[in-house]
Amino acid sequence: MQLNLPYSNEAETTLLGNFTLYPESLITAIENGLVSDDFFINRNKLIFQCMIDLRESNTDCDLTSLSQRLKDYNLLEQIGGLEYLINIQTNAVGNKSIDYYINILKTKSYARNLINLAKKIGDDATDGSKDINDTLDEAEKNILEITRNRYVKDFRDSSEAIDNVLDNLKRINSGKNPAGIKTTFRDLDYKTNGFQRGDLIILAARPSVGKTAFALNMALNISGIDNGQLGAVAIFSLEMSAEQLISRMLSARSKIPGEKIRTARFNDDEWNKLNYVASNLKKEKIYIDDTPAIKVAEIFSKCRKLKAKEGLACVLIDYIQLIGTSNKRSESRQQEVSEISRSLKALAREMEVPVIALSQLSRSVEKRDDKRPMLSDLRESGALEQDADIVMFLYREEYYKKDKIESNDQIVELTLAKHRNGPTGQIKLSFQKDINQFISVDEKYSDSESGA
Repeated sequence: MQLNLPYSNEAETTLLGNFTLYPESLITAIENGLVSDDFFINRNKLIFQCMIDLRESNTDCDLTSLSQRLKDYNLLEQIGGLEYLINIQTNAVGNKSIDYYINILKTKSYARNLINLAKKIGDDATDGSKDINDTLDEAEKNILEITRNRYVKDFRDSSEAIDNVLDNLKRINSGKNPAGIKTTFRDLDYKTNGFQRGDLIILAARPSVGKTAFALNMALNISGIDNGQLGAVAIFSLEMSAEQLISRMLSARSKIPGEKIRTARFNDDEWNKLNYVASNLKKEKIYIDDTPAIKVAEIFSKCRKLKAKEGLACVLIDYIQLIGTSNKRSESRQQEVSEISRSLKALAREMEVPVIALSQLSRSVEKRDDKRPMLSDLRESGALEQDADIVMFLYREEYYKKDKIESNDQIVELTLAKHRNGPTGQIKLSFQKDINQFISVDEKYSDSESGA
């Protein structure tokens, strides 16, 4: 197998010869991301690693120092002795062609990595004991890793970074542009400066309090900003079908009660309004996956493809406890949810978007006189609290009233129970239940709230 892998002995020995005669060429190679694994021939790989060791110890990488270091490591005879080192010096071409030979080496190295990865994917795919979704996820991650390693990031001038920070502060101070992605709920954006890219946001409530409706409102608001110029909104709905979610969205946008949409009992004006809203909604970048019990690996895969195709603004998952797992050796559902939680945080960081994940609360809420949720109520896993950057709870007082007749316009408390980089506290929202719409309620900001 290895005999068929691409490599260039000429490029390897030319570079090694250059490094012993022209020390600055070794610095250039390191700056361009050259590593020992980029060398295919084992003795050349060993020589280059010794050169790196000499460089890190501030020792000149001349023939004498190099041969002594190899001798100290009991490698001199293995690489062909002093004679081989002298021979590679004759291949040196000077600094002018250094970039050319580095590019050859890196190109061959990428090709070998891809060939080896393809073989591993084939082996894993034929291994009946390994979940195919895990194989696909690992393959995608490895390919992305190879792609990322093709580029070495240079130093950034601090003046550029300072200007970016000051420009961002000016936008925040103007009140027009939060630093993160706006939900357009004024008080929520004020406290969070918008949802930050790479953040995991947990939205939790008891069943039927309105967490799906609120999450859809945020998704609609984000997708509506400049008609999706931020990128697509990806929604993974594990409980409801895409058609059910769209019906709710149409109700919220058109302000036509959901009951009318379910029964199609409209007048002509309402039909026209619904068609107008539907036409506009089609133009927004909202993508829905309603696969039941979808696994995290599948979520990763679909997000990567969507980001490559449309860009990605945020990911919404409804809800965590319904996500499937391919870990057959997991001891408990609590352990599974912990693994899912860590994976969702990794998803946010890899996709560089906020991930909004809905969660159920445990029944312990119902046993207290004060039914307002607390962090300890997060169902099945303390990892949700640990991994999340923001934990938000919804509480609707009318939900707990006995013999209640719920009004269409209700006050809902949105509590920021955890906010890793900002203030916590409560936000008042108005929930118009018949049209599945949340709107902000005017309130004074409190300076007494402290960060978490």
